[in-house]
Amino acid sequence: MDTPVQFLKGIGPRRSEILAAHGIRTVGDLLHHVPFRYEDRTRFRSTVGLRPEEWVLLRGEVCSVRGVSGRRRGFSVFELLVRDERGTVRVKFFNQPYLRRVYQPGVRMVLYGQVKRDPYARGALVVVNPECEILNEDGEGIHSGRVVPVYRRLGDLKTRTLRQILHEVVTGLPREIPDGIPAGLARKLRLPEKGAAVRQLHFPEFRFRRPEERDRELARYNSGSSPAHKRMIFEELFNLQVAIRMVREGRVRQVKEHTIRLDDRVRTALKKILPFHPTEAQKRALGEIAADLGSPHPMRRLLQGDVGSGKTIVAAQAAVIAVENGYQAAVMAPTEILAEQHFYSFRRLLEPLGYRIDLFKGSLRSKEKRLAQERLERGETRIAIGTHALVQESVRFQRLALAVIDEQHRFGVVERNLLREKGRRPDVLVMTATPIPRSLALTLYGDLDVSVIDELPPGRQPVATSWLEPGERPRALAAIERTVREGHQAYVVYPLVEETERSDLRAATEAAGELGGRFPRVRVGLLHGRMKGEEKEETMRAFAAGEIRILVATTVIEVGVDVPNATLMVIEHAERFGLAQLHQLRGRVGRGADRSECILVGDAGPGGEARRRMDILCETNDGFRIAETDLELRGPGEMIGTRQSGIPAFRYANLLRDRRALEIARVEAERFVAGLLRRPDAESRRIAGMIRERWKEHFGPALS
Repeated sequence: MDTPVQFLKGIGPRRSEILAAHGIRTVGDLLHHVPFRYEDRTRFRSTVGLRPEEWVLLRGEVCSVRGVSGRRRGFSVFELLVRDERGTVRVKFFNQPYLRRVYQPGVRMVLYGQVKRDPYARGALVVVNPECEILNEDGEGIHSGRVVPVYRRLGDLKTRTLRQILHEVVTGLPREIPDGIPAGLARKLRLPEKGAAVRQLHFPEFRFRRPEERDRELARYNSGSSPAHKRMIFEELFNLQVAIRMVREGRVRQVKEHTIRLDDRVRTALKKILPFHPTEAQKRALGEIAADLGSPHPMRRLLQGDVGSGKTIVAAQAAVIAVENGYQAAVMAPTEILAEQHFYSFRRLLEPLGYRIDLFKGSLRSKEKRLAQERLERGETRIAIGTHALVQESVRFQRLALAVIDEQHRFGVVERNLLREKGRRPDVLVMTATPIPRSLALTLYGDLDVSVIDELPPGRQPVATSWLEPGERPRALAAIERTVREGHQAYVVYPLVEETERSDLRAATEAAGELGGRFPRVRVGLLHGRMKGEEKEETMRAFAAGEIRILVATTVIEVGVDVPNATLMVIEHAERFGLAQLHQLRGRVGRGADRSECILVGDAGPGGEARRRMDILCETNDGFRIAETDLELRGPGEMIGTRQSGIPAFRYANLLRDRRALEIARVEAERFVAGLLRRPDAESRRIAGMIRERWKEHFGPALS
């Protein structure tokens, strides 16, 4: 399984480079490149009775060959006449003259392709550029006469080439290969042996002969629910859950080097900063965090709350507990604008306590950066807030005890670990405003304890959401006019995606100009990611102060922006946003006591998915219900964000489809790790080693 793919038959150095670019370096990696589809190529048709446009599988013998050069230079046609027991069929290949050396009269072959009318032969039937295979002496083939795996192309390695390579590998496998499930558990769950499952995944041999039974079996393979698929799915989920459990157990055995107490002095400081009476959910979350801070073991807790639920003030209270005990706290955010928002929020909230708070971001001038770093290292700065600039080598804390990571799925594992390493086993609080379904939370955050803020602060009203077709845009403009007339503020959001960044930016810029002309008595602002830090900061300050009444922005305002007087959001080209992103954007309004509104302007198109996104947003403000729909529509990787996010890259499992298997895997993983800690045997130690190797990139040093 550890053999480099370069040494396999049919690969060599060039192809091994292509495979390595897709993360395939060993035989084991290659075996995990499973088919995404299966075709039943066992039902051979006769050459008699063929119909145009149908896909057919034919078996016969070449009885004549003919090559024709076209009038255009470099254009050629190679034609075969293939005969079976009942008749013949013409087969044409365009621009493949080398086939003269491959197909000669007498060659027995199978072909799979689409029947066409030949415009050059008065509409006679012909099969054009089919997939072909020369049969061996026994009349058997890899690409036909069986249920055939179809693989996703890797670089210029097409499915046929991959099928050939994998057939060599699979037929050469030993009967038993290293198993990631204890033998007793596999028997208990009636799972097939791993070697048998791998062979069946790549080259299934169906037990059934009757057509309707074969069709049902084929459907199970194509839906990922065959016994072989279920076996590999369970192993993957079980291994992940064991890894999560091992990380948690490792943390429990660690002891912090700092001591935090929640005494009367700390409680008095906490009361000074509360601008309102906290919700029961906020009090519950803070109680859980405070208990973790006072524990001898490092905290690893997820604070999950919908947009506007008040996570920031809970994080600020946690920072106060650390600082009042003589330590420092750090808050890391994924973007400068969110880091800046936290900086202003913390400074406003903690002003009565007089803490020194510094902002660390890439756009700081050299002198500002150096002075901030010196204050932090001397311990003058009690709370450091910033982007990934916080984890640079030159940033040193004197006594870091609490690390807060906001929207942590936007950071890579390396960045998160680097922040932890700035202190000596600091407590870590992870925050996210992205509602995450339980099945996804078990994988993305399964190694963390979870606190949920599931209610909005008093006085908040749900945001009324409506959807307009592009032709109804005047209604959105009327809503902007009404909002401004009533003394409130409005956002107008444009998408910004990498492929069309310039045209999108131009659209936002032009929109700002048009709105400025339409509303000459109010100030219209423009905010986008390509502006300098100082410009963004000034624009947001002016909007927060009410000087800018209409803010045209790209998605830089997706998280963290808090302007209670903004009561309207218009989202242009809403069909180009994901569901979770639309919900995050909508969360920028409705942050005060006034009624707020979100208008989606977009073309749903013919596919139906965009329409479903719009409909669910108009129906509900419940982030968890929206997240479930988003998971169903787009899958976990897309829902959470880019692959950098740290979500596991599943080879077999689908979190929506395999929720039941995930629950069973979690229970069995707890039993396995308990046994591993109590009395490990050779099998459990071997499996634990496999799991560390498989998931080390996802969990980092915590798994070692």
